[in-house]
Amino acid sequence: MPETQPIATLDLPDAAATAALGARIAPSLAPGDVVLLAGPLGAGKTALARAIIQARLAAHGLCEEVPSPSFTLVQVYEAGGTEIWHVDLYRIGDAAEVVELGLADAFETAICLVEWPDRLGAETPARHLLIALEDAGEGRRARVLAYGGGWSGVAARLAGWTP
Repeated sequence: MPETQPIATLDLPDAAATAALGARIAPSLAPGDVVLLAGPLGAGKTALARAIIQARLAAHGLCEEVPSPSFTLVQVYEAGGTEIWHVDLYRIGDAAEVVELGLADAFETAICLVEWPDRLGAETPARHLLIALEDAGEGRRARVLAYGGGWSGVAARLAGWTP
């Protein structure tokens, strides 16, 4: 099990704060980074992934719709020569289906944002960033945890930051 490092616990009072978190994290991500987005239905996983993707696209002068991959399972975007995979595993029944998606290769070469990461099972990469979203009164709370090294850029961008 890789070393776990708590990076931040953030209160997100509204959708704008969730989007701001995504925009804050996006510039620090690079190919090979895997961000696992956990939380119950309606916690804001897709909204956070959408904000990260839109920020990456905007940094390269691109703008496109970012739909939920709930039915397609995977949506792939390209920004500045980097692929961004947005994966929703909610409808995955077993680990064999995860393998068929080709995530192992994407985990090495793309920025991957994975909703419902509990479905990854043994396919969960040792090095990943976990953002666990939970209800907190009227808003949400995001706990950001780093597994393995290489997350100092994200930690620096979130240090002392409040949405």
